Amino acid sequence: MTPIETRLAELLDDLQTELTRLDLWEATPPPPAALASPLPFCVDTLRFTQWLQWVFIPRTRAVLEGAAALPARSGIRPMAEEALAGCPWDTASLIAIVGAIDIAINLAPLPEGRGGGWGRG
Repeated sequence: MTPIETRLAELLDDLQTELTRLDLWEATPPPPAALASPLPFCVDTLRFTQWLQWVFIPRTRAVLEGAAALPARSGIRPMAEEALAGCPWDTASLIAIVGAIDIAINLAPLPEGRGGGWGRG
C-alpha cells in the first residue's frame, strides 16, 4: 500500500470507531433495495451514517484492496456537515474524520482510470 492508502485505511478504522462510539454503528444491514438507490449518498433510502457504514466504508476498503481506483476528488465533508447538523450528539470528530478522508483522497496522485466520486449508492 502507498502511504496515502495506508492513511485511508487508518481513517476508515477511525470512522468505524467513531460511528460505534456514537452508537450509530448498526448490526443489521438495510435491505438490498436501500443500498441500490441511484441517488447520491442514497439520500432517499439511508441516513448519512448508514451510507457511511454500508456503502462508503466497504467501497473504500474494496478500492484499497485493488478492486477499483480511487475517485479523482472527494468532497463528502459538506454532506456530512449538512446531514449531521442539529444532531443531538457531538459530531465534530465524525465530521473531522470525513474531512481528513477527503484531504487524503484529494492529495493522492491521479493514476490511469481514476475518476468519478463517492456519492452514488
